[in-house]
Amino acid sequence: MKVNDLSFLVGGEAGAGITRAGYLLVKAAIRGGLSAFGTNDYGSLIRGGHNFYMASVRNGEVYSQSDYVDLLLALNAETVMLHKDEMVTGGGIIYDPDNLPDASKQVGRKDLKFYPVPLTKVVKEDLKQELISRNTVALGAAVKLVDYDFGVMEEVLRDTFSEKAAEANIKAARAGYDYAKDNFEDDFEYRLEKTRAEGKYKIFLTGNESIGTGAIMAGCGLYVAYPMTPMTGLLTFMAEKERSYKMIVLQPEGEIAALLMAAGASFAGTRAMTATSGGGFCLMTEGLGMTGMTETPVVIAMGIRSGPSTGLPTYTSQGDLRFVLHASQGEFPRVVIAPGDVEECFYETMQAFNWADKYQLPVIILVDKYLVECQMSVKPFDTKRIKIERGDLTITDRYMGKEEYGRHKLTETGVSPRLIPSTRGALVRTNSDEHDEYGHTTERPDITIKMQEKRMRKLVYLEKELEAKKIETTRLFGPDQADATILAWGSSKGPIREAMKLLNQEHTTVNYLQIVYLQPFPTHKVEKILKSAKKTIVVEHNINSQLSGLIRQNVLKDVDHKILRYDGRPWNPRSLAQKIKEVL
Repeated sequence: MKVNDLSFLVGGEAGAGITRAGYLLVKAAIRGGLSAFGTNDYGSLIRGGHNFYMASVRNGEVYSQSDYVDLLLALNAETVMLHKDEMVTGGGIIYDPDNLPDASKQVGRKDLKFYPVPLTKVVKEDLKQELISRNTVALGAAVKLVDYDFGVMEEVLRDTFSEKAAEANIKAARAGYDYAKDNFEDDFEYRLEKTRAEGKYKIFLTGNESIGTGAIMAGCGLYVAYPMTPMTGLLTFMAEKERSYKMIVLQPEGEIAALLMAAGASFAGTRAMTATSGGGFCLMTEGLGMTGMTETPVVIAMGIRSGPSTGLPTYTSQGDLRFVLHASQGEFPRVVIAPGDVEECFYETMQAFNWADKYQLPVIILVDKYLVECQMSVKPFDTKRIKIERGDLTITDRYMGKEEYGRHKLTETGVSPRLIPSTRGALVRTNSDEHDEYGHTTERPDITIKMQEKRMRKLVYLEKELEAKKIETTRLFGPDQADATILAWGSSKGPIREAMKLLNQEHTTVNYLQIVYLQPFPTHKVEKILKSAKKTIVVEHNINSQLSGLIRQNVLKDVDHKILRYDGRPWNPRSLAQKIKEVL
């Protein structure tokens, strides 16, 4: 019997409540003290097409989905046929026999256990509910098969839905539970049990929800964005929280307007943020350059999906790294931060607002579809861990300086004293043309040189602050000495950490350097690792290994091996571990 280590998959047509069913089962497991990770896979269709939600539940930390499925909840026949080869020996399939009358013969695997539950019949004839309730009936059957406490699931349903909807869902889940109890032997070898950690509070949220929470805690006053997968979830999250946190949340006519509105709010002294994907970021690039020239703080969350053009709009990629680093014409400082998991999304977003304000520049939070839409159980965030720092911003009724105020005053650090417009006694003037200290347009070569150098000095002093405060621009996992060193950024973190566990079981030691700050690039830290590593491997979700090029550019050294994936799907730990073994 295998206790508290379960990988399950819920599959069916778009619109059938696939993600919701998986989410509810995971929530019930977390409430019992377990940890979980969930991710979804869906095409760019509102109805139809195959969707699935896959989750791993464990007594102990879990960082990504598994390669294999222990329990399959199939809401249609297609799900069974598509995922039958991913099932482990002894795995179970909950399915509707009306959709797949002779499942055992059609699947062709005698090593699986089949649990036919008449989902459609139970919903239509017994419960008199809408067809979408099939997912909850299957959910109830799953709770019984893994011998989990139905009372916990009932609590979750009451907490998730309104009173009327909760009662209907509880009734549907109970029908599935009772059907499994009455019709199936207690022979499924996977079990979920409440642990000693029961009652210890954990949160379960997506990367988008984590970014949004970080923005709110950082004091974001305006969130403005045009919906675009995979960042639409962030827009809906912020809209739900608008009144509770006294923000303004707007959906403008497009991405160009979104960035310009955020820049305008920031110029007026409000912390502001926008978010988009690659296509929307293309439209924002001229505005991005304007924020660089006018030294206007703004935070942009950029969620990469598989491209170019429309590409695979609901799948993941890391193909926009170079684009983000060099977007817009000319040269100006920017910060690019790439969180690797749901927890980091919160803290790095809070930090992003600080860097934007303190150094008066755009900060880009670089994420991807896999990260922002995956769900992960984490400890409650420490909202006091990162203090709000607004830098050289003075909000006052009257400017008391003896000299004329210059919005772009030349300073040693490149950061100028910042007032908000309407401050009496000061004219806060800026310009998207090259300008002098007072915001007046200029084409003089000597002033142009001074202003460009002023702006670029910000990164020099930012790097010094990162070093002085010991900010983790990189994170090293595993032993100091290993057979190989993996270098990666962003959402590969979870699968890499799970792959490291598998490799350690086979006595293969690897360590992993997560590069969190891509601009300014942590040259010295990466250089130190490369010098001490026996072999170096870059793991990345693009075809050109853009991180390898960035390392070569900054460290003047090539990595030994590259493991790349560019089909829009995330890494699975076991397949990644196998690829790492192949290059050792």
